[in-house]
Amino acid sequence: MKFRMDKAPMGWNSYDYYDTTVNEEEVKANADYMAAHLKDAGWEYIVVDIEWYAKDAGTMRDKYQYIPFGDEAIDAYGRLLPAENRFPSAAGGNGFAPLAAYVHDLGLKFGIHIMRGIPRIAAHRHLPVLGTEVTANEIADPSSICGWNPDMYGVRKDAAGAQEYYDSIISLYAQWGVDYIKCDDICNTNLYKHDPYSAAHEVEMLHRAIEKCGRDIVLSLSPGPALIEKAWHYEKYANMWRITDDFWDQWDLLRNMFDRCELWQNHVAQGSYPDCDMLPIGRLGKGFGREWETNFTKDEQRTMMTLWCIFGSPLMIGAELTKLNAWTLDLLTRKEILKLTANEYVGRQFEKNEAYAVWSCLNEKNGERYLALFNFQESEQVLACCLKEVEQFSGLQGEVCGATELWSGERLVFEDVLTDTVPAHGVKLYQLDETPQQES
Repeated sequence: MKFRMDKAPMGWNSYDYYDTTVNEEEVKANADYMAAHLKDAGWEYIVVDIEWYAKDAGTMRDKYQYIPFGDEAIDAYGRLLPAENRFPSAAGGNGFAPLAAYVHDLGLKFGIHIMRGIPRIAAHRHLPVLGTEVTANEIADPSSICGWNPDMYGVRKDAAGAQEYYDSIISLYAQWGVDYIKCDDICNTNLYKHDPYSAAHEVEMLHRAIEKCGRDIVLSLSPGPALIEKAWHYEKYANMWRITDDFWDQWDLLRNMFDRCELWQNHVAQGSYPDCDMLPIGRLGKGFGREWETNFTKDEQRTMMTLWCIFGSPLMIGAELTKLNAWTLDLLTRKEILKLTANEYVGRQFEKNEAYAVWSCLNEKNGERYLALFNFQESEQVLACCLKEVEQFSGLQGEVCGATELWSGERLVFEDVLTDTVPAHGVKLYQLDETPQQES
């Protein structure tokens, strides 16, 4: 059985700020910040993203994001290791165990990014696969590669030793204390347009290896867009899967996410979470060579947080946490909104057109009801919703005649139709009353 958590994972990922260059000191600083300022609101995962094994990561950033056939740390069995010049506690064969222990001691969980497959350098050197008589070149598929990262070959579907290779790396990660694995070039193998889910067998191998390792590990698949016709496969073998390619701080990408959430809304379930990708807020981009403050307006950031939460997406902060300002910290610690990511809260799109969208959310266990009005226009507009027409709210006891807007705390009293002015690219999110309230 795969790991089934009680809500979508919430955490921090190093990619949006550091690209390939994050080091141990920086990971610890972000973990310290999360423990002090975000943990109480439910944030718990600290995830080291791509190329933590690359000793030379970022040294040729003017030419390459991923240096072709770079200098990688690897063990005798073809398993990548943390680069000791960036993660000094990995020395002496420790791997990520000391850093994971540091994160765990803060009451948090530790995650890493991996690329699917086996390192090309392991195949070229004919390194042995642990526990077998097979060498890496025998399980590597040189016709299965990533179009944007040169580090790996895919693993052959039926090759002897292929499952054992995945067992060996997941066993190592479990020994280190890894709680979360983001596997890339696997949710959609974009290079192969005729077969965009060409690595489905590697998803299954990862799943089986995690089942054997004796540790609860979240399996996250990237990049998107995930294939809706393969939803059953993602749901069976993974915990998260990206429904978009890399998401950045651009309004057109945020507007498009409403279309993707509409497509995937019926596939959010316990332990299975379509993933809207990271939250590009706060300070971003240092590892890319240009640090900037998010291009999203404050209203757009509220829109993003509201959609991710009411849809039930995982939440991964992309910012450098130690540089968060007070406004952004408040955005990220609104418990009354973050709780919508819990499994018992079910969000559904009620209406969408070119001008606006309306989402509802219901907790059947306690009867809580929510409504979100999203404005897609470049200027503010008055939006309205007749609550009696919302499918999720039918059959419940009590007549709704009031609501609290959760971002502002403002109260509304109305009859049947909730009407409010919503700012440009903004949102109003309401918790609805279950019984009429008397005005004082």
